[in-house]
Amino acid sequence: MGPHFLNRVFSPRSIAVIGATERRNALGNVVYSNLMASGFKGELYPVNPKHKQVRGHKAYADVEAIGKPVDLVVVATPARTVPGILRHCGEHGVRAAVVLSAGFAESGRAGKRLEEAMMEAAREHDLRLIGPNCLGVMRPSRGLNATFSQNQALPGNLALVSQSGAICTAILDWAHSQEIGFSAVASMGDASDVDFGDVLDYLALDRETRSILLYVEGVHNARHFMSGLRAAARMKPVIVIKAGRHAEGSRAAMSHTGSMVGADDVFDAALERAGAVRAMTIQQLFSAARILSSGYRVEGNRLAIVTNAGGPGVMATDRAVELDVTMAQFQTTTMERLNQALPEQWSHGNPVDILGDAGTQRFQDATTACLEDPGVDAAIVMLTPQAMTEPLEVARVTSQVAKKVKKPVLGCWMGDNQVREAREHLTHERLPHFTTPEASVEGFAYLATYKRNQRLLLQVPSPLTDRGRTDVQGARLIIEGALAEGRKVLSTMESKAVLSAFRIPVTQTMRATSASEALVAAGTVGYPVAMKIDSPDITHKSDVQGVRLNISSAESVRSAFLTMVEDARRLQPDARIDGVTLERMHKSTHGRELMVGVLRDPVFGPVISFGSGGTSVEVIKDRAVALPPLNEVIIEGMIARTKVAKLLKQFRNMPAVDEEGLEQVLLRVSEMVCELPEIQEMDINPLIVDERGLAAVDARISVAYLPAMPDRYAHMAIHPYPAHLVSQWQLPDGINLTVRPIRPEDARIEQEFVRHLSPESRYFRFMQAVHELTPQMLVRFTQIDYDREMALIAVHEQADGSEVQVAVARYTANPDQQSCEFALTVADEWQGRGIGSHLMNELMEVARSRGLRTMEGEVLAQNTNMMALMHRLGFSARNSPEDEGIKLVTKRL
Repeated sequence: MGPHFLNRVFSPRSIAVIGATERRNALGNVVYSNLMASGFKGELYPVNPKHKQVRGHKAYADVEAIGKPVDLVVVATPARTVPGILRHCGEHGVRAAVVLSAGFAESGRAGKRLEEAMMEAAREHDLRLIGPNCLGVMRPSRGLNATFSQNQALPGNLALVSQSGAICTAILDWAHSQEIGFSAVASMGDASDVDFGDVLDYLALDRETRSILLYVEGVHNARHFMSGLRAAARMKPVIVIKAGRHAEGSRAAMSHTGSMVGADDVFDAALERAGAVRAMTIQQLFSAARILSSGYRVEGNRLAIVTNAGGPGVMATDRAVELDVTMAQFQTTTMERLNQALPEQWSHGNPVDILGDAGTQRFQDATTACLEDPGVDAAIVMLTPQAMTEPLEVARVTSQVAKKVKKPVLGCWMGDNQVREAREHLTHERLPHFTTPEASVEGFAYLATYKRNQRLLLQVPSPLTDRGRTDVQGARLIIEGALAEGRKVLSTMESKAVLSAFRIPVTQTMRATSASEALVAAGTVGYPVAMKIDSPDITHKSDVQGVRLNISSAESVRSAFLTMVEDARRLQPDARIDGVTLERMHKSTHGRELMVGVLRDPVFGPVISFGSGGTSVEVIKDRAVALPPLNEVIIEGMIARTKVAKLLKQFRNMPAVDEEGLEQVLLRVSEMVCELPEIQEMDINPLIVDERGLAAVDARISVAYLPAMPDRYAHMAIHPYPAHLVSQWQLPDGINLTVRPIRPEDARIEQEFVRHLSPESRYFRFMQAVHELTPQMLVRFTQIDYDREMALIAVHEQADGSEVQVAVARYTANPDQQSCEFALTVADEWQGRGIGSHLMNELMEVARSRGLRTMEGEVLAQNTNMMALMHRLGFSARNSPEDEGIKLVTKRL
């Protein structure tokens, strides 16, 4: 694949500043001065028809007058001039722009029209732009500072991407004082064109970037955002800070950027599935970056603390409890070692208070003993400067201990003057250290969170667990029938029918439109019964006294029907009353009332919620949310985050509930969300579960028509594993192969596949000498985003049940989202049997279904077998202008 289009932005060979001027404090003056001061090594052209010179350099009337190629234009002129400027630039070969100007969509209706005109001009000439209303971009290693910030970022390995220019300048100013450097800085502004997803794509493979920091106010395109975020997080740590954690902040953020802001817990769920980590403050942002970019990784969250002062240890413990960090319990052998090494007065527990007179040896012995305990995942060494303390010597010993173990060691040297030299030593030794107990625990918590979220990133559930037994079409017909009648809310019976279609247990329900019908229904389902008002306009039945329970006689049924209908009409006169529903009371001595729901987030689309149920659900507000599709791993974490989780276990005389049954319900709700995009909201409340099973006692589903979508899962932020692409194929000699999309767990067979290729086959595939895939390559090849790339592998099942990969065909969509680049490899001993043709035809069909129009690739001219296959498949071929030994092959899909 060719260079990313953002290379023109972050590594331009020439820049034209449109609006460059010498007028004091003018935008064009500041940005041009910054480019000169930062030492940009390429060609720099000031463009301003009103000036002959700008800061001693010849000024040009426009880019045409320059007469040379321009990689990047930086626009610092009034908004009304921008559409015309970009059109002129596009006509003369410019393909990248940074628009600093404000006054577009963020300023109202007129600005929105101006922005549409700007984007029309840009698209007309395939010109990509960052902004408008942004601070600009920096690439310190290249001497690039195309911003109007007063800060010059230091070179480093952190990338910063922010929607707010002001936050950018504040972070840069703070980072300068902390001697923190950056590989790239991008202020997105209104993100009319290039957005987070594009920049994350670029940074994921950027060799200068080791960690990525994001400041997010809102998201334009959830699928694109999640795709870019997941791609980047697979390669390097991504830390996110989001404005608008509460409703008031969300409204302010939306008015600032024009981006959509969803619920905060949904945003958390999105980050978890993307493998990223969230920080709440700017200081935490850098704490997370410092610890994650150190290379430390943990297996669990059991923490040991070694301190020479009791108070800081208690403060650290308090913060650990708040963050769900487990304070490690030491083994007996560890306690014995500590007893031998420490004075009798030590704390005899965790935190390990080694007392204020602790010398270097005591720190070393205690830290070593803790780290060698199998029940400890990491240690924090905390030091306060006291009369007998040697901060620098302790720092040296701590760094030596850290080098001998694989577990993370963090430092917390409190104070200032007396510990400054020690901190410098820790920095030099690349041992993460902090100034407060709370910050040090937060640093470890980021490691634990990163480990957990990276595990979630690897989860690629299928949309359906059992296609044969789920009646998707039946459920869809119920929804289509309601929509055809102009209804957006399914009746209770319809809602339960949809649940039944997905094999979710429900209580039997009958509808009655008169008191007489109610008597018949009660006799049919059996006493005692529950009666509920039936109305498409009443969300909460209890609000209109529309629920009666444990009715055990015919007289009570008749009376309840009449009073319920009367109360509902009196309390909500405009509501349509269809009658009542009756169901037999669900008997459960040990039942717990739960709620399972679906909500439609304005940014991330369908979200599944789980928590406490019953009439007080809005008051208790006990819910955990997750983005579909779900699997067992995701569901386990989802349930664990709720308060009701503890009630599901055995306690007092209550047996543990049927956890497997509950898990199945959540899986099947996930299947509903994947396969029925018409569902807007759903409540199963209560879902009663006990040790014998469970049942949905009440359910409500709201639906809506959706516009035509190119992809069956376009309504979801995370594309599920495309199980519908799995197929069986038999070779002419009778050997059966399975053709399926690759999965993260295929890393082993992918590595073995490449390892056993002949040197010639490996060279034809990678166009260089490659013996086996690096860990980074293995991640890129097996942890793919099915929304914008596809890798179909052909596998053969061995006699022992294991799989062997025999071929792979993959494509990756280009940034234009219109074309894709492919690669194909067949194991040497399986060549010449039609496998390559079959995989390529399957791959082209997938690309075609995703709306891609062109497939292209590079083939070595000496690879005659591949060139013959390309000819048979209808690809055209031409010589590469950059290398005569490479053929560029292309096919219109």
